[in-house]
Amino acid sequence: MGWFRRRTVPGSRVALIRGDCAKAAGAAALLSPNRVLTCAHVVNDALGRDLLSTEQPGAERALDVAFHGAGTTARGTARLSVWLPPQQQASRVVWAGDLAVLELDEPAPDWTRPVVWRDMTEGLGLRAWHGGGDSITYADIVVGLEDDGCCYLDGELTGAAIGPGYSGGPLWVRSDSTVAGLVVAQVLPDQGALGSQDTVRRGWAVPWQTVRKELERADACDVLDECAVATPATAGRGGCQADSPAAELLVHALRALLDDPVRRADHCRDLAAGIGCVPPPDTDPSAPAVDELAALLLTEERALATLAESLAPTVRDRAARQALNDLLALGRVEQGIRLLSVGEHRQLLAALRTVTTADPALIPRAAREALRFMTLPGPLGSTARLSEAELEGVVLSLEDCPDGPVGDLGTPPVPALLRLAAFVAAAASGEARRALDNWCDRVAERLGISRGALAERRADAAAWASHRPSPVARIVTRLSPAGPDAPDRYHCETWLIHRDGTRAAIPVPKGALAPDDIGRLIREAADRCRAAGGDPSSQVDVVVGRDGLQIPVDGWRTGSELGDLFPDLSLALGARYQVSLRCPEATRRSEEELRRRWEAHGPGALVVDEPATVQELYERLVNTPYRDTARVVLHGPPQQRNELLLVCLAMGVPVVLWDRAAESHADAGRLDDIDPTGPLHKLPQRLQEFRAAALGSARSSAARPALVWDDCELPLPGPLELADPS
Repeated sequence: MGWFRRRTVPGSRVALIRGDCAKAAGAAALLSPNRVLTCAHVVNDALGRDLLSTEQPGAERALDVAFHGAGTTARGTARLSVWLPPQQQASRVVWAGDLAVLELDEPAPDWTRPVVWRDMTEGLGLRAWHGGGDSITYADIVVGLEDDGCCYLDGELTGAAIGPGYSGGPLWVRSDSTVAGLVVAQVLPDQGALGSQDTVRRGWAVPWQTVRKELERADACDVLDECAVATPATAGRGGCQADSPAAELLVHALRALLDDPVRRADHCRDLAAGIGCVPPPDTDPSAPAVDELAALLLTEERALATLAESLAPTVRDRAARQALNDLLALGRVEQGIRLLSVGEHRQLLAALRTVTTADPALIPRAAREALRFMTLPGPLGSTARLSEAELEGVVLSLEDCPDGPVGDLGTPPVPALLRLAAFVAAAASGEARRALDNWCDRVAERLGISRGALAERRADAAAWASHRPSPVARIVTRLSPAGPDAPDRYHCETWLIHRDGTRAAIPVPKGALAPDDIGRLIREAADRCRAAGGDPSSQVDVVVGRDGLQIPVDGWRTGSELGDLFPDLSLALGARYQVSLRCPEATRRSEEELRRRWEAHGPGALVVDEPATVQELYERLVNTPYRDTARVVLHGPPQQRNELLLVCLAMGVPVVLWDRAAESHADAGRLDDIDPTGPLHKLPQRLQEFRAAALGSARSSAARPALVWDDCELPLPGPLELADPS
């Protein structure tokens, strides 16, 4: 079995409890601190229903859950969130579906550990436990035939057998700490073609690959995102060849650090305790072979970091420190090896949970500053508030981020996760701040990061935490047509523009988007800003090309902020915000003229309420009394109006108003309710109020006013600015 032996009992087990007798209806797999996965028929049993009932239980019904650990048990409640009922099939012993995801009302205890999944394959040795939690109930089985989404399991004629109470439980791979699927049922002799002489201890399971497909079919992608999946390197002890190049390099690095067998045995005992292995008895003075240790470091994702955590305090000279740095550097280039040790990972999650409970917006806010030059993972890039259930996925993603350049004097760089922790600590308070600061010190020392590099990151974090950002002045969205194959779809970019001229990019989905999707993104950008403690202005600038000035952006829907409760409630963009257009393509040559007209505060507005040619409008704009005017109101038929609009923009007129639905000069009166020549600074607000009334009515002949408002005090985002990679 080797020097490192896997414990026979996993760290924690989960069970669903029957409400009528307080006994286990079955088991479950912990997906994350806030979710468990089990079989639908186990939920039916826990609720006292027929086992194969397909009717979905109400989400309001609470289910009792038990968490069993080493010498301890905790209780909680959960509610159904995903239901895939059992689907019996003719002439088959097994059935399809039969999965249920439950949301825990309170996070699972800190000592629990979510399962890590891997695919189930024929011949794999597995172990299951009864939902009651007793260690003695373990049942050993081997995977047999895989058939149409299920796998058959065979057990030996000694020991416990799978039976009632095992259903829904994870099937642990005996050779490592991964889980390959869920127990579903035993095969009884009177089922179908199988008699008592055909099967004695046969059961069947739903493998991880089927669980994954079923959750995708149920559109439960958020659940799948939380599932930890083993990489090929960590999915079994056989994943590493002793003579592989990676193993040979590790052996060389380990000999420089642990060539002494006594020293190697001491550190490997600490390592075994950290990763859940059982070392030989204390009476056995032997040490693991270096090649066996190297193989473990390549197949157990946190083993290398955990070993380094034990070694770092004993490193006394530069040569030993360099040897440890070399060992860590090898780990950074190998797939499936994590940055943090088991203890560091657990301590970081505990500190971040405290921060998230106090302020769900703090970690995303800190990430946008600490990691401003990298693509933020999942929840950090798509939301302004982080839940406890999302923390572990965020940490795992940031552990996988590549390192930057080597620091001063050849010291390792500050990883992304450590930078984020330093920024979160700077903005946190009390015990959470002290815990994160201490964590950063320990991890930086273990990684060999220079004190100066960490101090520099902390200085940046302190400056950011003490800075009070300028309020958001407006939201800017730049549209570009998707092309002739998708005439009504657009690519877009979105920013929050602050009053001091700084801007923050808002993540948007890749690819072309439908108009209402863009309207929803703009509304969500404003919601995120508000959730982060800001008070976003109601001003929205939509940047278009010359061919986009007639796009009816004010009528795009913004979706419902009430979620599933009232999904159909929605306002038009122009009714919710003060929407105006900007066209830098047409005004780029006249930026100085645009600024001059704003500053001149020219009297009144130029109203084009009778037929005019391009030449006539040009002459009026270059001569008094309209030499300094900042506003033009255009009436008339569409073709003439569009030509005059481009003249206004080319001449640097910052404010142009027109009725997009007008057919002739006779329609000019339809804009009277806006008071187009009234106080200029109130025009966007009057326009919003008009749109709210018009777009909310059934008057098909109502005006559809459009406004160009080019405010040079808040410049548009310019070309991409590239920073030095360091």
